[in-house]
Amino acid sequence: MSDPRTVVASDLDRTLVYSAAALGLTVPDAAAPRLLCVEVYEGRPLSYLTEIAAGLLDALARAAVFVPTTTRTREQYHRIRLPCPPPEFAICANGGHLLVDGVSDPAWQARVAGLLADACAPLAEARKRLTADADPAWLLKERVAEDLFVYAVVDRALLPQSWLDDLADWAAGRGWSVSLQGRKVYAVPRPLTKSAALAEVVRRTGAGLTLAAGDSLLDADLLTAADRAWRPGHGELADAGWTAPGVTALSTAGVLAGEEILRAFLRAATE
Repeated sequence: MSDPRTVVASDLDRTLVYSAAALGLTVPDAAAPRLLCVEVYEGRPLSYLTEIAAGLLDALARAAVFVPTTTRTREQYHRIRLPCPPPEFAICANGGHLLVDGVSDPAWQARVAGLLADACAPLAEARKRLTADADPAWLLKERVAEDLFVYAVVDRALLPQSWLDDLADWAAGRGWSVSLQGRKVYAVPRPLTKSAALAEVVRRTGAGLTLAAGDSLLDADLLTAADRAWRPGHGELADAGWTAPGVTALSTAGVLAGEEILRAFLRAATE
């Protein structure tokens, strides 16, 4: 049985699970860790964690309330099959959906919708701005996620920093924020946060201790909201040298950082 007094909220992509391109393995092939595939997309393996990490995650989910916390849409989240008991709670769409036993909570949906309507420029305006000055040479596709935020898939090598800076300046004055994660540029309403959804989970469980981990700027509010948090040695936060009180900045990068984070979670949850 998990202990409801401890809630562990962790980002997924490039924190706990990794694509082949993000594994970051630097050891000889013969010394590489055994990997477990946890996501298949269009019939092909997509995301992995190490077998050791899989065992740690299973133990963690039995020792605490484990809450997958992701910017993924609900459909994208449900593709992942984590090697642990099914989480009672999950946070999707950067806090836009709070799943309870796999189903979006309608009361939380209504609360989020009200916040966004009061504080942010409309979604349609953000989508138009995202694509207005984009060059087809580096803008590969753009998407609306859950009718909550927008993102573009880009060619990083060709993406002008000036375009990204201009988009961030535009967003700042209209209640939105911009984040670059891998090949994706996200434009997300500022009130749409993982930390707000985590606070709701804490309220419902009565947790006395919160732990968190994440690698991107969209995770910063989650990490600062937790009692203790960890970030890997890669990603936006590491690149920016970002840290905060209570946040441990790991030097380990790639899929092995996932192992280290899970060890730290399990140690903190059971000490």
